[in-house]
Amino acid sequence: MVFVSSASAQETKIGYVSTERVMRESAPAKAAEARLDAEFSQRRKDLHDFTLKIKAMAEKLDKDSTVIPESDRIKRQRELSDMDQDFQRKQRAYSEDLSQRSREEIAKLNDLATKTIKQIAETDKFDVIIQDAVYINPRIDITEKVMKALAK
Repeated sequence: MVFVSSASAQETKIGYVSTERVMRESAPAKAAEARLDAEFSQRRKDLHDFTLKIKAMAEKLDKDSTVIPESDRIKRQRELSDMDQDFQRKQRAYSEDLSQRSREEIAKLNDLATKTIKQIAETDKFDVIIQDAVYINPRIDITEKVMKALAK
């Protein structure tokens, strides 16, 4: 009886997906990265230019500090301090905006990957798809298949 029941039991089909690779290397992940880069490149350039302007002003102030009147030196120091505070504010806003948009893109990619994995699981009749594991036999790794499906 034991032989009959174990012979009639169906084999469980298991697959594995490296979500880390999917989130880093898939076509939609690279497209999201390109979108973020395009969206934030001008602000990044503006911040860099602002940094150079502050640095140039600080160097000019250091150079001129011995020959300009005290009142002018204090006025320039205040301007430099105000610019530095403005830069810090803009940099903080840039970082927060970039972080928010990155989270949004990751959430979209995660949803798309999850839908794709479910479709593959249903089509190929997998019983279980594992995302995190200590050891995975390469024969059950379907990461490449998922990334190809995402590229379509």
